[in-house]
Amino acid sequence: MRRPFLLLASRAEDVAADGEYAAFLRLSGLAEHELRRVRMEAAPLPDLDLDDYAGVFLGGGPFNSSDPPGGKSAVQRRVEGELAALLDEVVARDLPFFGACYGIGTLGVHQGGVVDRTHGEPVSCVSITLTPAGRADPVLAGVPPVFDALVGHKEACRVLPPTAVLLASSPACPVQMFRVRQNVYATQFHPELDVPGVVARARVYQHAGYFPPAELDELIARLSRAVVTEPGRLLANFVARYG
Repeated sequence: MRRPFLLLASRAEDVAADGEYAAFLRLSGLAEHELRRVRMEAAPLPDLDLDDYAGVFLGGGPFNSSDPPGGKSAVQRRVEGELAALLDEVVARDLPFFGACYGIGTLGVHQGGVVDRTHGEPVSCVSITLTPAGRADPVLAGVPPVFDALVGHKEACRVLPPTAVLLASSPACPVQMFRVRQNVYATQFHPELDVPGVVARARVYQHAGYFPPAELDELIARLSRAVVTEPGRLLANFVARYG
């Protein structure tokens, strides 16, 4: 029996958390017993032996690495500390890791990049362009050089970590994906989201500051016209490579 993958999640809202887990399952091709989920916002991270897992996913969430220290809740500070310790081991051992959205902020800070609010993007569908390194990367195998993906983030990596290789970019957000060493990945866009998924998530986070709450219906109408087919391939490729 192959080792399972691990999904580290931090969404406090059950609808969003369960939707994220279902999306990772569907697009990765994993069954529930092959993807263990730990909700970090709910309790301290249990003792983990990373050798028990084929790879680690880090989902998105409400936390921003660039939040002022005094404005961070006790839960956010705990989660950040636990992730920093985990990334120490992940990077040192070059263990398979894939962080989505919040993952790029966390890994970016950990590796000495600059994460701030310069390149935040509204909830939208954007065009992503692969770099030459991205076109050659196995986790991006089969992905066209330019593709559409769903985004929605208040912060982004403004200065690429010195240890990172840029894999994908977009006009409004130059760092959309990078790799550290050979097996540690992070994206700013959401590889787990399709159009129904982002619409459901927009409803959950209507009052979370990502867009004016009164514009929800207009936003949903705009999102519903998007055609997003490629980003989920990254999750399937990651599992195929490391599973």
